[in-house]
Amino acid sequence: MKKVISILLATALTASMLAGCGGKNETPETQAPETQAPAESGDQGGDAAEPAVGGTIKVAAIETAYGSSMWQEVCDAFTEETGIAVELITDKNLEDVIGSAMKAGDFPDVIHLATGREDALTETFIKDQNIVEITDVLSMTVPGEDKKVSDKIAGGFTETALTNPYGDGKTYLAPMFYSPCGLFYNAGLFEEKGWTVPATWDEMWELGDKAKAEGISLFTYPTTGYFDAFFYALMYSVGGADFFNKATNYEEGIWDTEEAKTCFDIVAKLASYTEPTTPAQANDQDFTKNQQLVLDNKALFMPNGTWIVGEMAEAPRAEGFKWGMTALPAVTAGGDGYSYTWFEQAWIPGGAENQDAAKQFIAFLYSDKACEIFATKGDSPAIQPVLGIADKLDGDNKMFYAIYDNGAKAAMGNFAAFSPIEGLDNRTVWFDPVNSLVSGTMTEDEWIEGIKSASDQMRANLMQ
Repeated sequence: MKKVISILLATALTASMLAGCGGKNETPETQAPETQAPAESGDQGGDAAEPAVGGTIKVAAIETAYGSSMWQEVCDAFTEETGIAVELITDKNLEDVIGSAMKAGDFPDVIHLATGREDALTETFIKDQNIVEITDVLSMTVPGEDKKVSDKIAGGFTETALTNPYGDGKTYLAPMFYSPCGLFYNAGLFEEKGWTVPATWDEMWELGDKAKAEGISLFTYPTTGYFDAFFYALMYSVGGADFFNKATNYEEGIWDTEEAKTCFDIVAKLASYTEPTTPAQANDQDFTKNQQLVLDNKALFMPNGTWIVGEMAEAPRAEGFKWGMTALPAVTAGGDGYSYTWFEQAWIPGGAENQDAAKQFIAFLYSDKACEIFATKGDSPAIQPVLGIADKLDGDNKMFYAIYDNGAKAAMGNFAAFSPIEGLDNRTVWFDPVNSLVSGTMTEDEWIEGIKSASDQMRANLMQ
């Protein structure tokens, strides 16, 4: 979706989130081979890897709202440029397709699969430290161009826990398809009603009461997976980067702070304003029904990423519908509103047989040729995080990607990786309980106690 979508996106957006949030809700069965350190190949001393020549690589890419045709075109362009053939696998349930083969030791050379999906396959490989370090790819020259990969990727994208999960200053996952995430709404309805998009949470609650009087819920969400981008942006808006970094590293006592209480209170109150049918439809089969609530003017806002436009392109909608997107409201008047930048990831599994050629492929993903294909040949634009890309957009995407030009601040990063703990992962601890908050089967205090207990275990098992 996912999953901005999303995502995402955008795992989500999604994508993301989302579009990027497909998969089945079950414990991942594919276990990467046990290792003592993150998988590495070649010289990791900073020099670029030697270009691979000829041969064939296997590329596995998740099919989301962007579609799969663009991937074939990129693979064909890569082969034309390098002479390296590509065996491409795409599927909406990619984990199911490649899982059994990987159990038998047959690994793709490159996998495009975001974090944040229900099967958590990428997280499994991260936790098992079985992802190849790709820091040297940043120093490689993009195939067919004279620029290095590091000269093309926008700032900050290779300095986050989403790409550098072990906190060791090294990159293991390549950033892909970024999407500003936020609250999406029907701008046409706001124009019709004369409503103003809330700048603070107090204004949000006032609007919620006003909409309720007209039979419209304030909020819905596709699935609980979309709360990752939402909660990360909320943490930034409440306590800034300092609080976010402490919280996502499970610092002792962090969930007893005033900042944490504010975050929990906002989510719990928002649950009371959520369209009641949302939890029953918040799954990978029915999530578009929750998105449809916004198109039908039955709910005002939903968290999502920019992929939502393509994902719902054929869906019916209320007369006068126009997409709108806003950052999360500020906590206080004059405070900062944040939009989380969700992005997907591509990576090389430790069991890949053609790691040098795989690195060439990842470098090519940031070429002008690949970026143009991703942005124009898919079912909806997939935007690579390269410098200057937003200047080439138009329509809704120009509006979406301009969110940071309109006062919103960018939030990036996610929870730090920890060694596998049976039955515990970030989504089931922080986000899935939102369904229970909405349905009334869990109290805010019960949710918080679960977070504290899980956070203690995660802190004790942090990967460093």
